[in-house]
Amino acid sequence: MAEKISERVAAILRAEAEALTAVRVTPDFERAILALRDCTGKVLTSGMGKAGHVARKFASTLCSTGTPASYIHPGEAAHGDLGLVGPEDCMVVFSTSGKTREVLEMLHLSRHLGLHTVIGITSHPDSELRGLSDIVLDMGVIQEPCPWGLTPTASIVVMLAISDALALTLMELKGFSRQDFGLRHHGGYLGKQAREIEE
Repeated sequence: MAEKISERVAAILRAEAEALTAVRVTPDFERAILALRDCTGKVLTSGMGKAGHVARKFASTLCSTGTPASYIHPGEAAHGDLGLVGPEDCMVVFSTSGKTREVLEMLHLSRHLGLHTVIGITSHPDSELRGLSDIVLDMGVIQEPCPWGLTPTASIVVMLAISDALALTLMELKGFSRQDFGLRHHGGYLGKQAREIEE
């Protein structure tokens, strides 16, 4: 029994690693990073469900690496939070299927408020998000290792890795230093590590 469990764990890890290494880095990645660098409005992130958790984490990583960002919940956007969106803003939207109703509605209405650039991170070839995005970062077709092919795990690993690649490349492009990092982390282990270099 323990052997079967170990084999299953190994198979899941392989499936997620394979999904990640299958991502093709196209010129759209550079376009997305430059769009974030040159954004004259706010940088916003969005997504529903598990993709929403990645979007929240992406906004947090951006903030700590020199690009202030805010997460907007598509469901709450329908009840007034859409007021966060303004002219010249850039929104990074995460959705594996690209068909989530709340996300699509939010994007349609955000354009009326002057939303400038949409960067869509999606997988399905028939994703409606593709048609609403100025730049599409294609996750590729992903097979979830869940026995029913439903639980989003491999797709979330890919989303998270793409968001990290965007954030770290953007950080380097902006010349964001260790000292800059330390100024944004006054507490905890990372803050201590960032300050030690100056002592």
